[in-house]
Amino acid sequence: MKELETIPQLRFTEFSKEWKPTKLVDHSTSVMYGMNSSAVDYDGKHGYIRITDIDDSNCFSPNPLTSPDGQIKDKFRLKGGDLVFARTGANTGKSYLYKESDGEIYFAGFLIKVSVVDAVPEFIFQNTFRPRYDNWVHVMSMRSGQPGINAEEYKSYPFYIPERAEQQKIADFLSSVDKKIALLKEKHALLEQYKKGVMQKLFSQEIRFKDENGNNFPDWQEKPLAQVLVIQVRETPKPNEKYLALGIRSHVKGTFQKPNFDPTTIMMDKLYIVRPNDLIINITFAWEGAVAIAKNEDDGGLVSHRFPTYTFKDGESTYRYFKHIISLKRFRYMLDLISPGGAGRNRVLSKKEFLKLKWNLPNVEEQLKIAGFLDALDNKIELLSQQIEQTQTFKKGLLQKMFV
Repeated sequence: MKELETIPQLRFTEFSKEWKPTKLVDHSTSVMYGMNSSAVDYDGKHGYIRITDIDDSNCFSPNPLTSPDGQIKDKFRLKGGDLVFARTGANTGKSYLYKESDGEIYFAGFLIKVSVVDAVPEFIFQNTFRPRYDNWVHVMSMRSGQPGINAEEYKSYPFYIPERAEQQKIADFLSSVDKKIALLKEKHALLEQYKKGVMQKLFSQEIRFKDENGNNFPDWQEKPLAQVLVIQVRETPKPNEKYLALGIRSHVKGTFQKPNFDPTTIMMDKLYIVRPNDLIINITFAWEGAVAIAKNEDDGGLVSHRFPTYTFKDGESTYRYFKHIISLKRFRYMLDLISPGGAGRNRVLSKKEFLKLKWNLPNVEEQLKIAGFLDALDNKIELLSQQIEQTQTFKKGLLQKMFV
């Protein structure tokens, strides 16, 4: 039993010694709370890190970069080997390991700093991504009414530790995985930014495609959506058992939330069937971007009368084109203009008014060119998303198997 508890499931072949139980206090010094200063505009030198400046990847990611107000004391400046923890609120337990590349940083009062000694700081930092650490944080932070962990409690955090050479090897390996994830995320963000810029130029006609003979396509024409869309009424009685329900609220990418409601529990006697490639609009929240195009997996879903469905007259070319149109801020702005005043359920967009909305459209051939280009970008973005998810899953497996 002892051997199973003190040797990780997966390790580098050159190491064989058992890991030893320890606590954070045994490998730390200068445990202290941060400075109680408000944040002000960045002064060009003194960076300020608060809980909100630590992103989901546990990196320093301020938006914007700020400085601490008032007198700045050197004891609050982070140095190599310093690890900080969030001590209160919903982010209790969140950690950040200082990197010199992050510049001169001073830590705020809702953070606790631990200077790591007699251990590899990155090894201890990687410990904080493990389920065992999450469970410890959950137990410790719930001991009082307000979630939180104080400095003495953090010092008591228990874990197992190998010899320093193995610590370093594990830390270096996991750091390389983190760098790969960070690189994939950077590529993802840059590609999304590129797509956003290209869309602005495409739909403002700053960039135009040419036909197969190298000639310009015809001028775009402003058309009411009634020339593009046909409202569909596929009425069906309310089912006697739970069925696939669809609902949309505020969607940047024009996708569905489901289930939004259980059709068997609602008061309406009649519902409406959704088919793939239908354009569906939530007439109660249309101005918030609650417009989506149904996918194959949405086939047969049910919506209420507040979700009118439309089909595209030109079929594939137009629905592929409109997948990108409905994500534009300008499109949501147009919806806002034609939406009646008021708030909540009193602000309902008319089905007929929606069809009166005018939009500047290219001909079908150019629509396909634009849609094909943007679809290709979406496929690349989706591939990067999958790679990020797969690499993150890979790391979770490593954290489970490479630690005791």
